[in-house]
Amino acid sequence: MRLIGLFLGLCLFAGCSGAVQDSPERMISGSGPDQLGPAAGRADVIEAVDGLIVGHRAMAAGEYEIALRAYHRAAGSQGATVDVLSAIGSANLRLGRLQQAEQDLRRALELDETFVPAHNNLGVTLAEQGKWGEASLHFRNAFAFDSGRSTEIRDNLRLAIENSQQTGYDADEAFQLLLMRRGSGRYLLLSTPL
Repeated sequence: MRLIGLFLGLCLFAGCSGAVQDSPERMISGSGPDQLGPAAGRADVIEAVDGLIVGHRAMAAGEYEIALRAYHRAAGSQGATVDVLSAIGSANLRLGRLQQAEQDLRRALELDETFVPAHNNLGVTLAEQGKWGEASLHFRNAFAFDSGRSTEIRDNLRLAIENSQQTGYDADEAFQLLLMRRGSGRYLLLSTPL
C-alpha cells in the first residue's frame, strides 16, 4: 500500500515537473495557454498587434476596408492621434469616401498643422473633388514642411498649380491621381495620364 502511494506521488510530481520545465517566458509573463483560459485564441493575438502597422500593410496590399478597420482599432487603443487620423483619412480616400477623408484629414491637421502626410493627402482629396486651388495650398504646405526633400511632393505641387491656373494643362488630357504610401504613414500623390 505504501508502495502504491509512493508511486502515485511520483507520478503526480512528474506531471507537475513537466509544467515547471515549460518555457521560462510563459512562467514569467503569465501569457501561456493556461493563463489565457480556454476561450483565448488567435483573435487575442491579432488585436495585440499595432493597428497602424496592420493598416499600413493592408493599404500596401490594396485591402482598404481591412486597413480602415485596423486604423479604427488603432484609434481605440492609441487615441485619435495625428498619425491615426491621417491614416483613416487616407483609407477613406482610397475607398472613394472623399467627404469623410477630407473631414478626417482636416481633424489631423487641427492636431498638428505641420504634419506633411496629412497636408499631402488632403491635397489629393481636394484635387479629386476638383478643388485645385485649395489642393495646391496643401501641397505647398507639405512641400514647405518637408523642406523640399520629396520630389514626389514637388511634382504634386506642380500638377496642382498647373491645374489651378489652367496653364500647361491640356483640357482633353485626363490624369489619374494615385495615392502612394511612403515610409511610415506618408502617402504621396502621383499622377499618370489616363
